[in-house]
Amino acid sequence: MSFTVVYDANVLYPESLRDLLVRMGQTHLVRARWTEQIMNEWSRALVKRRPDLETRIQGTVRLMNESFRSALVTGYKALIPHLTLPDPDDRHVLAAAIRSGAQAIVTFNLAHFPEQELKPYRLKALHPDELIAGLMGQGLVSIVQEMASEKQRPPVTPLEVVASLRWAGLRRSADLLIARLRATSGSPPR
Repeated sequence: MSFTVVYDANVLYPESLRDLLVRMGQTHLVRARWTEQIMNEWSRALVKRRPDLETRIQGTVRLMNESFRSALVTGYKALIPHLTLPDPDDRHVLAAAIRSGAQAIVTFNLAHFPEQELKPYRLKALHPDELIAGLMGQGLVSIVQEMASEKQRPPVTPLEVVASLRWAGLRRSADLLIARLRATSGSPPR
């Protein structure tokens, strides 16, 4: 059975990783959760870097929230003042995790969520590479193949999708995915 995870804004920022994480939630590998504030954080940061994509980014946020309504966590703000983290700006993520009954916060910023602060809530912080590598063999190859098949402009291969995931920080998962993709296609691993 899948477990509940709250995605921190930094793991939703890279497009290929965001796509994979959302699909993992849609296929019930995990019960994905986020808040409006988390969505605003990654989308604002991306618009700042790429203002030409603002309409597209806003559309992505809207589509994610509308098509995946169970992911949106509400009713967590009252918890924020009672929480302690190295960066007080991250308390909303912890509050959302507590409110949603999550078992993990998926983040690149592991130091922002120290074990001693999460332990009382039976939570842990997971790097997305750890999460995905730990779920290898549970349909992830199919998800990567689906991601590739939907990219038409320009067309991409599953190995190119994996390369974009490696670039996003998923080194171990990328190696595992490449081995599995080659095994399913009959190509010898390089």
